[in-house]
Amino acid sequence: MKDFKKYFNINATPDEVYNALTNEATIQLWSGEKANMIPEENTEFSMFDGAISGINLEFIKGKKIVQRWYFDDQEEPSIVSIILHSAKAGTSVELRHTNIPDEYYENITEGWVENYFAALAEFYE
Repeated sequence: MKDFKKYFNINATPDEVYNALTNEATIQLWSGEKANMIPEENTEFSMFDGAISGINLEFIKGKKIVQRWYFDDQEEPSIVSIILHSAKAGTSVELRHTNIPDEYYENITEGWVENYFAALAEFYE
C-alpha cells in the first residue's frame, strides 16, 4: 500500500472547483465520461464511466471532499481527500490519496495528474 499527495492549481474559485467535483452534470462535462454523484455523505459514486467508484464520506461546501475508493478485495480503505485552498490564481487543490494498492499505484497517480486534474484545469482555461 502506498500514499500519494500532490497540489494542483485550478483557475477557478474554490466554490467553482467544489461544484465541478460534486455536480454530476459538471463532472460529465469536464471528464467527458458518465458519472453518478450525489454530494451527500454515505452515498455511492462512480466517475469515468465506472472506472472510479466508491462511497462519499464527507463534504464541506467549497472546502473539502472525502471519499473511499473501491479496489478489488481490499481490506484497508483507500481514502481520497481533496482540500480546496483559495489562491491568487484561483484554487490550490491539495490531494491526498492513502492506501493505494501497489499494483494500482502507477496507474492511479498518472490518472490523477494526466486525466483527472488535467481535464479539470483545461475545463477552466
